[in-house]
Amino acid sequence: MNLSELAQRLNCRLEGDPEIEIHSVAGMEKAQTGQLTFLSNPKYAPKVKETHASAILTREPVEGIACLISTNPYLDFSRALALFYQPPQPAAGIHHLASISPKASIGPNASIGPFVTISDDVTIGANAVIHPHTTIYQGVTIGDDFLAHSNVVIREFCRIGNRVVLQNSVVIGGDGFGFAKDEKGHHQKIVQSGIVVIEDDVEIQSLSSIDRATMGETRIRRGARIDSLVQIGHACDVGEDVILCGQVGLAGSSILKKNVLLAGQVGVAGHLTIHENVVAYAQAGIGQSVPAGAQIGGSPAYDVREWRRNAVIVPRLGDLLKRMRQLEERLEQIETKGKTETDE
Repeated sequence: MNLSELAQRLNCRLEGDPEIEIHSVAGMEKAQTGQLTFLSNPKYAPKVKETHASAILTREPVEGIACLISTNPYLDFSRALALFYQPPQPAAGIHHLASISPKASIGPNASIGPFVTISDDVTIGANAVIHPHTTIYQGVTIGDDFLAHSNVVIREFCRIGNRVVLQNSVVIGGDGFGFAKDEKGHHQKIVQSGIVVIEDDVEIQSLSSIDRATMGETRIRRGARIDSLVQIGHACDVGEDVILCGQVGLAGSSILKKNVLLAGQVGVAGHLTIHENVVAYAQAGIGQSVPAGAQIGGSPAYDVREWRRNAVIVPRLGDLLKRMRQLEERLEQIETKGKTETDE
């Protein structure tokens, strides 16, 4: 499409030739003629002179290139990407190799692939897309516009809202990790009788696991985004618009309030609360509740400003120790010399 049409569809102001043809989008360094790129961080502005893109999404006009002026270039770039790339959409219908209980209720316009298994008393809303080898246990309830990629498992009686996306091999409602020792010291399994509730507009990436509660529920609230290889323990409560990056682990009964962001490999001990708008840097180990708005890092986690100062010092500890020992040796020599002179 030409640039004027693209500007209109993105609701951006155009500065430049409206007839420029755009066929795709790309990052600034790899973009070529006919592609749209973006600039969201001013520190990368010097790279604009080096790009071969035909146009750029930016907050302010840039010389030498056609511009789409946007209040949020990164978001509008993602919208542009959606205009030029649409993933394959399977046709509506139920594959003859799918196994669907006659007691299940499937909404209109569903697309259900081969080797999908849907058990008794399952209810699925309209426009579901369920890819091959997905398994949905008894009594599950799912809303409209559900998307499950291959090998997803949803365990018994879990509840899923509208517009939920589960990427490959996600497990919803697997047993929580609960065992009790008997008088012989053997581990006896505690029945995990609770469920998982996933609210509207949640996306969960590949190979993540959301455990069912021992009693009650594990809840993922509206708009949460959960990356790959994330483990959420039983009875956790993940708040609205929370972001959990790759390999985050939440122990049982952790509570995350709204807009919390946990970067990669953050670990959270159980039975604590992380309040609104907390940011935890990668590999933070959180062992106590965190007040609203805090930014933390390190393990055990503490204020990120102090953590950054200490992180600069740690690589120098070897040299500092060496210098301290040298100073101690010099001080010892001075004291020995002074004592000798006094004796004389």
